[in-house]
Amino acid sequence: MIRPTASHLLRTPTRHFKLNSRCTSVPSTLSEPSRAPPPAASSSSSSSSSSSSSSCRRSFTTSLPRSNLPRPNPSPGFQQKPSTTATPTPEPLNQRTSIINGELMDHSFIGMSGGQIFHEMMLRHNVKHVFGYPGGAILPVFDAIHDSKYFDFILPRHEQGAGHMAEGYARVSGKPGIVLVTSGPGATNTITPLQDAYSDGTPLIVFTGQVATSAIGSDAFQEADVIGISRSCTKWNVMVKDVSDLPRRINEAFKIATSGRPGPVLVDLPKDMTAGILRTPIPLKYTQPDLIDRVLPSNPLRSRPWSTSPTIEAAPNSSGTATAPFETRELRKAAKMITNAKRPVIYAGQGILSSEQGPKLLRQLSHQWNIPVTTTLMGMGAFDEEDPKSLHMLGMHGSAYANLAMQDADVLIALGARFDDRVTGKVNTFAPHALAAAQEGRGGIIHFEVQPKNINKVVEATCSIEGDVSESLTHLLNILPERESPPERTEWMGTIQGWKSKYPFVYEASGPGEAIKPQEVIEALNTWSQAAPGRKDKLVISTGVGQHQMWAAQHYRWTAPRSMVTSGGLGTMGFGLPAAIGAKVARPDQFVVDIDGDASFSMTAMELATAHEFNIGVKVIVLDNEFQGMVLQWQDLFYESRYSGTRMTNPDFAQLAKAMRCHAIYCDQKDDLPAKINELMDYDNSRPVLLHVKVTDKEHCFPMVPAGKALHEQILHPILRKKT
Repeated sequence: MIRPTASHLLRTPTRHFKLNSRCTSVPSTLSEPSRAPPPAASSSSSSSSSSSSSSCRRSFTTSLPRSNLPRPNPSPGFQQKPSTTATPTPEPLNQRTSIINGELMDHSFIGMSGGQIFHEMMLRHNVKHVFGYPGGAILPVFDAIHDSKYFDFILPRHEQGAGHMAEGYARVSGKPGIVLVTSGPGATNTITPLQDAYSDGTPLIVFTGQVATSAIGSDAFQEADVIGISRSCTKWNVMVKDVSDLPRRINEAFKIATSGRPGPVLVDLPKDMTAGILRTPIPLKYTQPDLIDRVLPSNPLRSRPWSTSPTIEAAPNSSGTATAPFETRELRKAAKMITNAKRPVIYAGQGILSSEQGPKLLRQLSHQWNIPVTTTLMGMGAFDEEDPKSLHMLGMHGSAYANLAMQDADVLIALGARFDDRVTGKVNTFAPHALAAAQEGRGGIIHFEVQPKNINKVVEATCSIEGDVSESLTHLLNILPERESPPERTEWMGTIQGWKSKYPFVYEASGPGEAIKPQEVIEALNTWSQAAPGRKDKLVISTGVGQHQMWAAQHYRWTAPRSMVTSGGLGTMGFGLPAAIGAKVARPDQFVVDIDGDASFSMTAMELATAHEFNIGVKVIVLDNEFQGMVLQWQDLFYESRYSGTRMTNPDFAQLAKAMRCHAIYCDQKDDLPAKINELMDYDNSRPVLLHVKVTDKEHCFPMVPAGKALHEQILHPILRKKT
């Protein structure tokens, strides 16, 4: 793999672009598309610009013929810190079309290399940031984007880091994260992020280099069957086998990654495809992002006739149509179940965050019908946890009162959730009262889900509504009868309040001279976020995987959508720091904090250097107990405290951060904790900073539902066990 040397890495304190003053006289032909010149900066330059606009081109457009003149090395517009100002709006290629054999053909890309076509398609999809690592097989693309001013390129220290950065970017922005890597190990290093994105429904598009098509199958240098390797961890993957296919495949990738349940896709780019020059026109339907729906295969179940019955009050969806008859019947059934429910609970997953309206509709349903809400780890922030109706997180390390409510509910409303094993516990003991109510025809489980395969996969639903959760919820709210005031549900809400009082999240606070408890660090950050209005709305938190992840979920109060970025389904250690970097790139004006454990942080700690190089102001809290804490907890509880392979000898993380030119803070005294948190949060929000906190070494995370047990069989904290 060709790797950039230190001499090729350039960092400047501010983003700086230059325009090449050289002008090239190019005739206006179909083979050489052009862009309009940039607007004049002043009246003095206007005349000069206008007089030469027909013959001058900007050096950064992909439509330019290759130049023999040297370029800056590297380009001042490449590999710099993410721009904090608005990126210029791309000017589209001059559209040149013709009709050939009855087909409308696009001539705009003729004369461009595959790499240049890649750049143009990124502009058409409004891509602002790309995360990746160069290498020999992908160099034609890197050369084409060398002096682009339309998006920022972030170079990590490892391709896995690029993937997780793109995930973090996607999770907080709602836009697909873009990864660009080379062949062989560059591509295989993205497999963990691909599977992570597949498990958590994150839109991710990975472009991988590949050896030339003539060398495929010959065991060429850095050849790997990336299509075969990634088949099980992507929604869709494809190898581009003709330069003319490149626009179509890129459009398909964006559409598939963001449709239905979002997820990862992979596009494999052989080197001869990205270096080759397009000589023929392409059907227009393949080059325009908004036309790709016409050529993608469709599901016949999705195109069934819409209801026009005057007896059905079907609300329009986002496309202006109405719900299908089958779905309307299911919605009416769901409305009846909710109306008659005595002990309803809303169980909200990440699907409710798929649209901006989702959390608002969730709150409307909860408040209009007085229904308590619990969320999954991935759904945190969808419902304000400071709301009295919040049951906080449910599941293996969720609140005892959420788990008890799930078991005692007669109607369970699942919104964009998939009944993961960490939520259900032992499946045949899950939600027994709802199942009993279903058999008696007075309740049951209502499942709103966008992905058909998740319906009845784990738990059989009494009523299921397939489709976008927010759209379906809009229809449901229109069908539910109007009420002057919410139902009181006095007995049910009283029972829940009793559970909240009896089973809160607790821990034994550290005493004088004792090591800091990790929960105290999370609570100190939560206190900071509550100290001034609006702070929580400006704070995004990522985590690694382990005990610290669960303590963050338990002891921080989540109030804003898309404010929690973590690895749920795959449980990827090392996710926290690169995901925080990606989140910060997407939201540069917000605070982004990575709460990490020592073991998880160590897996991708080198990405601090990336944060420094590109001036990405992430704030990192490392909880250092010198153990793999979650594994240690299982060894304590189920393996007679035989600590096999879980003890770690850590570096001084503060000194490690300083070695990577990041500001660092150290804390090992509880009394110093508030001041250290303030120092962390007050530090320059455009520069990375790390807080190394030495915490007690053998703290357990409770409550905990052991494997193979029901939700109500959770292990409580010893403090609560003594009381009960």
